[in-house]
Amino acid sequence: MSGSYDDSVGVEVSSDSFWEVGNYKRTVKRIDDGHRLCNDLMNCIHERARIEKVYAQQLTEWAKRWKQLVEKGPQYGTVERAWCAFMSEAEKVSELHLEVKGSLMNEDFEKIKNWQKEAFHKQMMGGFKETKEAEDGFRKAQKPWAKKLKEVEAAKKAYHAACKEEKLAISRETNSKADPALNPEQLKKLQDKVEKSKQDVLKTKEKYEKSLKELDNATPQYMENMEQVFEQCQQFEEKRLRFFREVLLEVQKHLDLSNVASYKNIYRDLEQNIKSADAVEDLRWFRANQGPGMSMNWPQFEEWSADLNRTLSRREKKKASDGVTLTGINQTGDQSSQPNKHSSSLSVQSNTVQSVQSSYNPFEDEDDTGSTVSEKEDNKIKNVSSYEKNQSYPTDWSDEESNNPFSSTDANGDTNPFDEDASPAMEVRVRALYDYEGQEQDELSFKAGDELTKMENEDEQGWCKGRLDNGQVGLYPANYVEPIQ
Repeated sequence: MSGSYDDSVGVEVSSDSFWEVGNYKRTVKRIDDGHRLCNDLMNCIHERARIEKVYAQQLTEWAKRWKQLVEKGPQYGTVERAWCAFMSEAEKVSELHLEVKGSLMNEDFEKIKNWQKEAFHKQMMGGFKETKEAEDGFRKAQKPWAKKLKEVEAAKKAYHAACKEEKLAISRETNSKADPALNPEQLKKLQDKVEKSKQDVLKTKEKYEKSLKELDNATPQYMENMEQVFEQCQQFEEKRLRFFREVLLEVQKHLDLSNVASYKNIYRDLEQNIKSADAVEDLRWFRANQGPGMSMNWPQFEEWSADLNRTLSRREKKKASDGVTLTGINQTGDQSSQPNKHSSSLSVQSNTVQSVQSSYNPFEDEDDTGSTVSEKEDNKIKNVSSYEKNQSYPTDWSDEESNNPFSSTDANGDTNPFDEDASPAMEVRVRALYDYEGQEQDELSFKAGDELTKMENEDEQGWCKGRLDNGQVGLYPANYVEPIQ
């Protein structure tokens, strides 16, 4: 739809052409659209930068979580290093995507913002200076031609009205000739009316043709002036289009990691780490550290000793690798130089291995819960109990249950070894000075201010035996409580 012009109210616009009065407004509107498109492009880049940042954070969190799982899991040797290489790749790619985010915001976004500020100048009364200049230029170029166009329209209406009046006068004269009731004077008046209308037609036609000729003569100048203003708008728009193309090319370079040397090096290193995995080397390491290649304290005859006969405290037994250590034998055999991730000491474990109760699926959608990513990762790491590298394994080679020094009863129905100490001390009520979280199943957990009952005095390792008010019995550090006065 075409617009209206101040000097041409009532002028009918016959087409959607640029040359019609007021239709230059579409060209003027393009300037305002250019300013809005700058905002749109900045918003587009800002959203992409935010996606790059979120992706980088997710890669880092994924790498951290799975690195912990693999390190605590049962995988070992060169295959473990190859697996961990994927986490290293994620961390490096995360850094690159953070660099992409920085380039998009610090370079591309700021460049568009500064260009927009320099290209578009806001006015005090609203709008842009460039829009007003284009509007005034087109208005000035169109005003003379629009004025003549209005005169042509007026002359055309006058001519058409005269033609209509002439036709009506002729029709009345013709009808009057057939009417005998009209006198000669009345017929003379009708004939004069016809003559006058014919003269009016000639005059209005001449005026119409004259104004149309003047309009035709003014048209070339009108077109030249309009073209000049239009070209100025074209040049302004050309700067924006070329600038957008330049910015988009820079954005493409920032997003295209395939041409970044460090990006190619990441996957070259990843491939090398995977190809360096050696099954033969891993099996050799496992044989030396977890299999027949391990040294063994083979049982030998031992003389009886009063020192060996005394009962060890629970803390001392834990210091002896959580089991019954065979003594008096010199350790022989060479150990592999490769670090041992699993416990290689031979001992009878004190605790029964618990089955894996976690139903955690590492590929499950994380959006099912409202917890944060870090909380989910902590829970996943805790739940995947099969990945604990310090996991205890049951020893089925012994047929004597009495070999477990921490079992609640032995074959003869004896009590817990904790009851083997000398006569128990008098029970005393004590109050916790600090929070303590039990690290073993036989240890108590309490908060500062909780009260409990001390059942046995402090042993050589600084541990006491006590009972909570809920009936739970266990060990706790003696210096974590004080007697209740």
